Amino acid sequence: MNVPVSRRSVLRGAVLLGTAGAIAPALLDGPAARAATTGRAATTGRASVTSQAFAAGRVDQPVIANCATWGARPPSSPVSVVGSRPNKIIVHHTAFPNSTDYSLAHAYANSREIQNLHMDGNGWLDSGQHFTNSRGGHLTEGRHGSLYALLHGQTMVQGAHCVGQNSQAIGIENDGIYVDVQPPRALWDSLVVFCAFTCQQYGIPASQIYGHKDFASTQCPGLLHDRLPELRTAVAGYLD
Repeated sequence: MNVPVSRRSVLRGAVLLGTAGAIAPALLDGPAARAATTGRAATTGRASVTSQAFAAGRVDQPVIANCATWGARPPSSPVSVVGSRPNKIIVHHTAFPNSTDYSLAHAYANSREIQNLHMDGNGWLDSGQHFTNSRGGHLTEGRHGSLYALLHGQTMVQGAHCVGQNSQAIGIENDGIYVDVQPPRALWDSLVVFCAFTCQQYGIPASQIYGHKDFASTQCPGLLHDRLPELRTAVAGYLD
């Protein structure tokens, strides 16, 4: 995405749930299961999630706030569900100004700004991307139904993030503009874990992580594109 917009701030809060209602606890493990059954955010930090993933030979589910949690508007029309697994991940940057507010509240406000831009400015039915990653490393669901599909690992919601790839690629927006600066460490670490978990859930090889500019004439995702080999290697380390 390449259109800067203004910022707003809101109160803080967190939860990890499936969209349009709670995901069955049997589908979740550890902190995710506790979050789903108690309605509270998982408190396990990223460092312990990372160590658990390597120790168990699998990638534990990261905390992802669903649409209801960050105050999403309902879609203007029903989202389309693709009855097959995606075959790749496409990395984006939002091209919004690089905020120094790394809070969860800001991540939620950012998700609302993106949705408003996509629905009111672009005329889309909902957020175009499937997921969003904040500069503080907070993950949120983008288009409604994306989190539910990810947790089940068999279908995907059709997105609107990359022409020609919307029914076969998961789109992850990274907040900020990275044409000439690197992203914060928290964003990078969160992106690695998100991509590893998504690859695991859908059986996507780490080699199938791309940038928006691989499929369109755009600067997106800026310097993150130069780091795709590093990202693929890091994700492969989780999956081995």
